[in-house]
Amino acid sequence: MTQHQGITKVAENYYDSSDADAFYLQIWGGEDIHVGLYQSDEEPIREASRRTVDEMASRLTLGPDTALLDIGSGFGGAVRHLVAKYGLKEVVALNLSTAQNRRHRQMNEAAGIADHVRVVDGAFESIPGPDQSFDVVWCQDSILHSGEKARVLQEVDRVLKPGGQFIFTDPMQADDCPEGVLGPVLARIHLKEMGSFASYRGIARELGWQEAAVDDHSHQLPRHYARVRTELVKNEESLRKVCSETYLESMKKGLQHWVDAGKAGHLAWGIIHFRKPL
Repeated sequence: MTQHQGITKVAENYYDSSDADAFYLQIWGGEDIHVGLYQSDEEPIREASRRTVDEMASRLTLGPDTALLDIGSGFGGAVRHLVAKYGLKEVVALNLSTAQNRRHRQMNEAAGIADHVRVVDGAFESIPGPDQSFDVVWCQDSILHSGEKARVLQEVDRVLKPGGQFIFTDPMQADDCPEGVLGPVLARIHLKEMGSFASYRGIARELGWQEAAVDDHSHQLPRHYARVRTELVKNEESLRKVCSETYLESMKKGLQHWVDAGKAGHLAWGIIHFRKPL
């Protein structure tokens, strides 16, 4: 097994675990398991997370004829919202976790949109699909799990139509992050490095992409992880019925590492929007 395959397997095993499935469904929002745009420290995670989806979508022109690919789609909350709000009829949701994908399909059925969303098991380092087949590629807080981030963006470039757009968010290290300070965070995701605004911009330049917008919302990252940790502690008694004590203790410790690194200015997060030239 290559290093890349090993990292991918770690992410797959984590999100396929019953502990992670229960935790993300009950605490992290269930629909949108990604970083939110908060208006207050007390705002519900679900509302802030949905605001991120709406803010990203506002940068795009979406409609029934838009072919959209969501890579690292989780439970599929973003695509369900986009289908409902913009009438998308051709959506592919690619995700590594079979457990999440199973729940995603069930939720699509319940929402009555299963005919418009094709959920695909797979990794975004090798996107299953033909060249130049999507108008938009969408991704939220998933690329950090890849040990081959340049390859992910190369695959996005391959499947985007000329003039197509790639919009994503990702927890990253700050461009000026000192060496050696992110050990606890990196150990949590089993990687030696994270992406950054600078590294993603560099890959985009190599691909010949145009920069539509790069919006730094780094202050939201520790805010979000602190909010999640608060909810974990608040609901710990009920969570112990569906999650192991080992998992919950590890999660509390890990979330605090993210909060501390974010408040120290060592982490970054934002909305990154690139366009493939015609």
